[in-house]
Amino acid sequence: MTHLLIIKHRIRSIIGGALGNLVEWYDWYVYSAFALYFSASFFPKENQTVQLLQTAGIFALGFVMRPIGGWLFGTIGDRYGRKRAMTLSVVMMCFGSLIIAVMPVYDSIGYWAPVLLLTARLLQGLSVGGEYGVSATYLSEMATEKRRGFYSSFQYVTLVGGQILALGVQLVLQFALLTDEQLHRWGWRIPFAIGAALSMVVFYIRRNLEETGAFVDLKQQDAVRRSPLRELMRHPKEILTVVGITFGGTLAFYTYTTYIQKFLVNSVGLSKETSTVLSFISLLIFAALQPVFGSLSDRVGRKPLLIGFGIAGTLMTVPLFNAMAITSSPYIILIWMILSLVIVSGYTSINAIVKAELFPAGIRAIGVGLPYALTVALFGGTAEYLALWFKNTGHEAYFYYYITLAIFISLVVYVFMEDTKEKNRM
Repeated sequence: MTHLLIIKHRIRSIIGGALGNLVEWYDWYVYSAFALYFSASFFPKENQTVQLLQTAGIFALGFVMRPIGGWLFGTIGDRYGRKRAMTLSVVMMCFGSLIIAVMPVYDSIGYWAPVLLLTARLLQGLSVGGEYGVSATYLSEMATEKRRGFYSSFQYVTLVGGQILALGVQLVLQFALLTDEQLHRWGWRIPFAIGAALSMVVFYIRRNLEETGAFVDLKQQDAVRRSPLRELMRHPKEILTVVGITFGGTLAFYTYTTYIQKFLVNSVGLSKETSTVLSFISLLIFAALQPVFGSLSDRVGRKPLLIGFGIAGTLMTVPLFNAMAITSSPYIILIWMILSLVIVSGYTSINAIVKAELFPAGIRAIGVGLPYALTVALFGGTAEYLALWFKNTGHEAYFYYYITLAIFISLVVYVFMEDTKEKNRM
């Protein structure tokens, strides 16, 4: 009976942490999902690509705050507990979403509109920057030793689930509730208001989560670090490994999950509605793949999955984009989208647990969060901006080769790194 209660407690904690992660990422991705509708509201009237480029620029600038969030909430998580850090991060996300939901547009307040939009995105960037490292740490420490890959994969189930929820709201608004004109004029505010409300629900959920045993042990042993950042600097090899693991993976992830919707509209020529449906279906399949790959890593190790992603991503990125660009059939495009996400799953399903297994408990939250957030800010956050910039200059294909090079560099890291499943420092 006691064993069953322990399992029930662990599952409840993992679900609670994961639900909060879902809502945080919903709030983050709503911006990208609805950029096609609100970009004209915040910038001077120019062509669609330029407006999307300006909107993507603010999306990228939001990533600048993520390293600060990784440091701030990682420090809170390692000094005061994973639970407290996760609770504070979701409150900050709520404020960011609320600002966007109620703020005036460019025609009303001029250039103050993009300034307010940027302020909201910086708050959200700070929140999400802290969320990744702390939630990855929380989920990995709550998991059983032999199923850490499986349980930790739910971080990306919920992360992708946030995108799916954002697209689901978009589909309902597009097809059931509002006209295209209404969505452009004011309907884009609705998903941000929903995000702010959901964030408050998650605030209550996270307040009632239990702390991880690993952090409780640190407190009991009086081993909590006063300066986790200073201690982290004594692990340069692990820091560089996190950067190398993340580089190609984050670029591929944001390209195939965030930028792809704009690519289908702006480059392939599909309608906004069709691109939303294709993205929604492919992301549902992507989310379902994460536990499958995570469970596989518990059997064969983390390294084979990373190497598989690295090889397939290096060889297939350019052919996949070229195939989508010349295909007019939405069904064929969907097949290419799913194939790309199958490849990326070799990274997404296990990258959180791999990073968590690199660091001891005393610096795990900041160790996972800070170098990851720095890498994502530099490469993941700029993916959409660079893609649109290359397109605007008439050299869109250069972006495909940029992704290929990034994945290849990460592949080199995967080949020479130690398999963290065997290291297992939890």
